[in-house]
Amino acid sequence: MRKQTMNRDWIATARTLNEALPFLQRYEGATVVVKFGGNAMGDADEMASFARDIVLMRQVGVNPVVVHGGGPMINDMLARLGVESHFVGGKRVTDAATMEVVEMVLAGRVNKRIVQAISDAGGRAVGLTGKDASLMVCDQADPDLGFVGTPSQVDPRVLRKLFEAEIIPVIAPIGMGRDGETFNVNGDTAAGAVAEALTADRLLLLTDVAGVKDVSGEIVTELTAQQVRDMTDAGIIAGGMIPKTETAVHAAEHGVRAVVILDGRVSNATLLELFTAHGAGSLIRAG
Repeated sequence: MRKQTMNRDWIATARTLNEALPFLQRYEGATVVVKFGGNAMGDADEMASFARDIVLMRQVGVNPVVVHGGGPMINDMLARLGVESHFVGGKRVTDAATMEVVEMVLAGRVNKRIVQAISDAGGRAVGLTGKDASLMVCDQADPDLGFVGTPSQVDPRVLRKLFEAEIIPVIAPIGMGRDGETFNVNGDTAAGAVAEALTADRLLLLTDVAGVKDVSGEIVTELTAQQVRDMTDAGIIAGGMIPKTETAVHAAEHGVRAVVILDGRVSNATLLELFTAHGAGSLIRAG
């Protein structure tokens, strides 16, 4: 039996839904690519919350695509199997033995956990890698790094077929080479390449910081590609934020309407960004 007693939380929820209407209408039919990092996958509650957000997007007419990482899980499995890692310039060398582990962890364990979480939340998802249906063809990024690839060609036709069936694609960042090789691809780079191929309305890069910070440490809510370059040249954007902003700028200049770098540790971060006036993180456009 329903209870008629009013509750402030319920009233606030109804008001939030009411205020979200223009944004729900704005994103109906839009394609949104979401990069989901490996650090958030170890927590079952965070995984479940993320999956519900993705299912809600699909429910209101958005076409979400999830591209995931899995670095911590790869490191754990390499250690368990006794596969020694070698580094060049601070970057892991992906030799044949390491590549086998990477593919096993990303395409198997991690990918299927996300698919299962989406299913548990009431959605329908299909797990893919860049090797499926020749989705992502790669060139070797650097011979010194072994089987590390850079996407050179993305064929989005299989993703569009899944959209038509209202199925959510979940993509592990593993690509295929022109001569049958298997390549490990950086998750942000893979997400950017997929977003560009789909001419996505939004690319959301979930990370462990609140966004791009200015010289005083404040979050910059909106930037152009040129502002990102200027801040990088000035040393304001540094460290691990550089490859993320480089991905964002490239995507924004190659067909993606806007890219947002936001804190994936914040509950419902993707919904805050898409369906509220406040937004979340730093939004980057071409100009």
